[in-house]
Amino acid sequence: MLVGWGGNNGTTTTAGIIANKMGMTWRTKEGTHKANYFGSLTQASTVRLGNDKYGNSVFVPFNRLLPMVHPNDLVVGGWDISKLTIGEAMLRSQVLDVGLQDQLYPHMKDMRPLPSIYFPDFIAANQAERADNVLTGSKQEQLEIVRGHIRDFKSAHALDKVIVLWTANTERFAAIEEGNNDTAENLLAAIERGEEELSPSTLFAVASVLEGCSYINGSPQNTFVPGVVDLAERHGVYIGGDDFKSGQTKMKSVLVDFLVSAGIKPTSIVSYNHLGNNDGKNLSAPQTFRSKEISKSNVVDDMVASNRLLYAEDEHPDHVVVIKYV
Repeated sequence: MLVGWGGNNGTTTTAGIIANKMGMTWRTKEGTHKANYFGSLTQASTVRLGNDKYGNSVFVPFNRLLPMVHPNDLVVGGWDISKLTIGEAMLRSQVLDVGLQDQLYPHMKDMRPLPSIYFPDFIAANQAERADNVLTGSKQEQLEIVRGHIRDFKSAHALDKVIVLWTANTERFAAIEEGNNDTAENLLAAIERGEEELSPSTLFAVASVLEGCSYINGSPQNTFVPGVVDLAERHGVYIGGDDFKSGQTKMKSVLVDFLVSAGIKPTSIVSYNHLGNNDGKNLSAPQTFRSKEISKSNVVDDMVASNRLLYAEDEHPDHVVVIKYV
């Protein structure tokens, strides 16, 4: 179940699964393309097991190492603050080739997102125009509704398990306050009281944990406040993630890892993102950009900490992140 199902990530993920399941092909100016899972760690990468008797390296597909659900067998659903169907949202995102959109639309036009949690203070004001599919009531009531959504989805599709993935907009950081986000008991009590410093993503994480569902955070806000971590540990539920790192941030991580491992000391890192999608629009607000800036800066911390021959204990590269909405 995707939070922010109607966004670029949610619609293209859903479209990709459908296109692969149905073996779709489409024409572009470069020729005919066929759906594939290139770019997927589990579906398109291999792992070196060792050498054969002749000394040749032996590689096997990643997904053969352990029993693994194939993406074509996933059932996708979720929430969005926009009431557009997933088919209409796919058209709005303008990511896929038109020939592929035309084939996918009949399969996606009846997919409707569940109403989502919307606290305007946590995202950019420019997102208000999309917010026509939102839950109402107290924070405790909204938490219970989301828990009900998860149970209903699991039952309706006879699923073995549900995994909740946050793919919605970046939120501002929530304040960590004593008696609020600091322990499991205080967090649950704060939800019941309706405290202000409780983000939508934290409420979704709490709902997931209480329903025994793993929760993956695909945005850089501090969803996993200490109270959420405490709650997940007590319930034995997996939580993970602090932003999708598939583009510029991933390249930055790979390059710094390579350089530091080679004994070369990067002293300055400056990165520019020019974004034209709704994520970029949301990040044009200073409070949400700050979350992204922290995430993109922290990505090199582990590599720096791994080599104290190059870096003193409190030394870091001068790191500047610039994001412009175009």
